[in-house]
Amino acid sequence: MKKEYRVKKSSEIEMIVKYKQSKANKHFVIYKKENHDNSHYRFAVSVSKRYGNAVERNKIKRQVREIISKLDIIKIYDVFVVVRFTSKGITFNEINSSITSLIKKLNILR
Repeated sequence: MKKEYRVKKSSEIEMIVKYKQSKANKHFVIYKKENHDNSHYRFAVSVSKRYGNAVERNKIKRQVREIISKLDIIKIYDVFVVVRFTSKGITFNEINSSITSLIKKLNILR
């Protein structure tokens, strides 16, 4: 995943959260915000230290990034994914179906 597709600044992440357009389920919370400044979508992933050690946190982040990169998200959106503690121990297919269903509910797929 190219770095230009990631939201890096905490101020930008705060703006996405403050916009208050989100959907959630047992495992994830996904926020969205329109951003017409870029020619592609951007996203960020957040995992709490409560989730586990660095290896576990990095693994779930890699999986979420892979799933989001494969989705056909509309170009004008910034997306912020929060991984909840309850998602620990679920399989890749469950992560995929969970994130895909939330993205569909947010109406940001083409």
